[in-house]
Amino acid sequence: MEALRQDDPRRFGRFTALARFDEQASAVRYVARDTASGETALVTAARPELAAVPVFSRRFRAEARTAERLAGGWVSPPLETGKAAGTPGDGPEPLWTAAGYVAALPLDEAVGIAGPLPERVVRVLGAGIAETLSRVHATGAALQGLAPGTVLLAADGPRLTAFGPLGAAASAEAGPEDRLSVRLGYLTPEQIAGEEVSAASDLFVLGLLLAYAATGATPFTEGPAEGASRRIAEDEPELDGVPQELRELIASCLAKDPAERPSAGTVAAELALEGAAGLARGGWLPEPLAAAVADQEARVRALEVPAAGGAETPGTDGAPGADGVPGTDGVPGAYRAPGAAGTPGTDGAPGAAGTRDAEEAPGAETAGPGGIEEDRGTTRFLNTGPRPPRNDTPTTQLALPQGAAAPPPPALAPTAQQAPAAPGASAAPGTPAAHSAPAAPGGAPQPGHPYAAPAAPYAAPGSVPPAGPPHGGPTPYPAAALPAGAGGAGAGGGGPMVSLPLPPAPAPAPDPGASRRTLLTIAAAAVGGLVVGGGAMAALGSGETAAATDDKPAPKPRRTLPGQAPEPRWTYTHPASEAPPLTAAVWQDELLVLTGESQAAAVDLRTGKRRWQRADAAKGQAALAAGTDLVFVASPTEFLWLAPKDGKVVHRVRYTEAFDDLAVGPLAGSSGPVIWFTASHTVTVKAPKPKKGKKKGKDKQVPEAFFLAYDIVRRKELWRTPVPAGRAPGTPSYRVAAERSADILVRQRSASLTPAEVRAAKRKGSVRSFDQKTGKLLWTKQYGAATPEAATAGDEDGTLYAAVGTDLEAFEADTAKPLWRVEGTEGSVYGTPLIAGPLVHTTESSQSVGAVERESGRLVWRRSTEVPAPGNAPSITLSSSEKTLIAADAVQVTAFAADSGERLWKFQDIGAAEPKGATVSAPYRVLTVGKTAIVQRERSFYAFPVA
Repeated sequence: MEALRQDDPRRFGRFTALARFDEQASAVRYVARDTASGETALVTAARPELAAVPVFSRRFRAEARTAERLAGGWVSPPLETGKAAGTPGDGPEPLWTAAGYVAALPLDEAVGIAGPLPERVVRVLGAGIAETLSRVHATGAALQGLAPGTVLLAADGPRLTAFGPLGAAASAEAGPEDRLSVRLGYLTPEQIAGEEVSAASDLFVLGLLLAYAATGATPFTEGPAEGASRRIAEDEPELDGVPQELRELIASCLAKDPAERPSAGTVAAELALEGAAGLARGGWLPEPLAAAVADQEARVRALEVPAAGGAETPGTDGAPGADGVPGTDGVPGAYRAPGAAGTPGTDGAPGAAGTRDAEEAPGAETAGPGGIEEDRGTTRFLNTGPRPPRNDTPTTQLALPQGAAAPPPPALAPTAQQAPAAPGASAAPGTPAAHSAPAAPGGAPQPGHPYAAPAAPYAAPGSVPPAGPPHGGPTPYPAAALPAGAGGAGAGGGGPMVSLPLPPAPAPAPDPGASRRTLLTIAAAAVGGLVVGGGAMAALGSGETAAATDDKPAPKPRRTLPGQAPEPRWTYTHPASEAPPLTAAVWQDELLVLTGESQAAAVDLRTGKRRWQRADAAKGQAALAAGTDLVFVASPTEFLWLAPKDGKVVHRVRYTEAFDDLAVGPLAGSSGPVIWFTASHTVTVKAPKPKKGKKKGKDKQVPEAFFLAYDIVRRKELWRTPVPAGRAPGTPSYRVAAERSADILVRQRSASLTPAEVRAAKRKGSVRSFDQKTGKLLWTKQYGAATPEAATAGDEDGTLYAAVGTDLEAFEADTAKPLWRVEGTEGSVYGTPLIAGPLVHTTESSQSVGAVERESGRLVWRRSTEVPAPGNAPSITLSSSEKTLIAADAVQVTAFAADSGERLWKFQDIGAAEPKGATVSAPYRVLTVGKTAIVQRERSFYAFPVA
């Protein structure tokens, strides 16, 4: 971290900036605090000159929405997003987004402090990243956000902070006519070949990161920099320094053919079958890193809000406008690695944890007074390694874009190729130290940046600077090693440029002479490059799919491992034009019937294709099978029987006609053709006749409630029993906890209990028994200290299982006699158990599931889903064979072997990924049919094979 600069924004919505956390190519990150609540945030503010480019602002917002969809797990949840920030001057105001602050070190700085990381640390790091990637890849998208500066190491696990190419860019340039060029700090073999990036591209970069974490160096280091792209495309990676146990996996990630790389789920499972959170439990960072993280956290807590209108942050050494960088020695949070010395004039800034010098240039590490030397034999990944002194003068006024197509004007200084400077030569007056050091003879990259392009020309004193310079560090691959851009070798930039999957924008009519094939050729020649502006684009990866021009060999099968989710048999995405489904149910192993606000729809279980939709069944409850040839749906006003072939209404029974104007409540349960539900209506109770001389009282409107049984095959009411009315409007909400041969056991949901009922029960829940044939109420009982909210389930043998405090207890249903107790996790509560055969499967809010014996209560197994606690207890479902137990929560779906608790696989996705899509926060739901588990998250459905 470092002190705020004079031109830094001071406020971001409710947050006040305290210090700079680091710099990136496209943004600056600040530590900020909400003075009202004390909440600390990490604010990412786009650079103003880039924010003014429309295509940049659209992409920035799209990546912010991706962060919102991924929130949870190893992604800090966004707190607020704004369009403008308060700045001291009148310049452009940046876009910004704020996420919860977590004390953490960027990966490159962690390696700088501790050196190569131990195997366990690499496993936790890789598993955490892969778990997040698997959620992205489930939608068919690629993240393109991995870099040593975007992956952070926190006390409890890794954190990912970039969610697209802007966040991971090595440089970003605003050009004329609102054009934007973005260069990534890495290449993959497919990018070198001019192909589009894919999910497999993320795995290649993950392999680079893991190799770097394990060895402190990149796996493609031998040889001259100009051959870097050839080595990446053709040579085998150098992995001798990688621990033997990790070598094969990392090598598979670095496979040249994307089809041979493992999936993110496979990598996560092989690195940490118990999950990154499980492997990190008890501490995972080496002592130097743990101390650095703790020190950073303490210093951030000590940061104080700057005085209103002040340009300095307490603890700075230099005043605004002073020569050099304002000192950061006294800034809380400026962590120095043990033994790291400050550089004269910088007060130790190069050693500060969290500092990312995104504006350093090739050649900045030239030895000399105030400079930094590095052994040429040490090759570092991307922009890592010792950092040169920095200058507070805005570089936007001093630097030209690298590889500018136009020849330099006479006022410009000669380029490095034109006049190589001697080592130690001084820059022209007024040029920042970080950008003025000359390039080595011949344009060779400087130590610390082995793949850096030769230095670009810089403006001489008195010259007019160009608009829209690039930001960020040098690209780690030389321009000479890449295919020429669209305009030839000298045009269009000198480094790898990422193809941005930009949100749709209005575009002018294309040139009639330019075909789709031409656009693809232009993009491919630029190694996946993209220059966009003014609505015109020449892009690969614009969201369209080009027709294949030749046949490609079928991809080789991916490696599969325990822990990897199986490939879904099909996927289905509910149309964005319709509201998300309210309910989902399986009909006769043939249809997945979805009901929503506007209509019901059916999806073929064999193909995942929609078969029909029907507006009559809008807002219906879960569909049921009415015999073998009809689909039953209970809508808000009537019962409907639909034809499974086309959804046509075959029968309808209106509540007003069949149930004496009763308002029908939610279904309580079903068994075969019989459904049970509650209903109510309001009756007028006349006031009693007053005594002589007294005024007559008012009539009262009183709700009357009933519990009903109905046969949906014969379309006939079986019985109706009066029950106590519930909370207004009067219909109680029941749930059938168990069905036995003679009766059914029913719990009333606590939300529908009246306050009088809660007081009378003394905060204890009750279970009612109704006769199966007549509906007569047989008895009402309480079980131990089980509350009205306690999860409860029973079996056909007369045993009731209820959550009592943190434990699970079994009772004789008819006598309320306790049978056994299973102790739960401290601070946790049990969810609704699931009875199958000799076992009772359990779920807890500590994010654990398990199994106990029905007869004795002996614990058979208990496993964590590895989802960060606390939260609601996962809902659990058994496969049709009862061999697989599937737990679903708001973060993921986890499958276990039902008999042993072995974790089989887990699955995550991020829901709809459209650029303007809403944040997906709905929990997962699971339905099972035959050998298939249907996993739903809001609009997305996946059909997984299960045992």
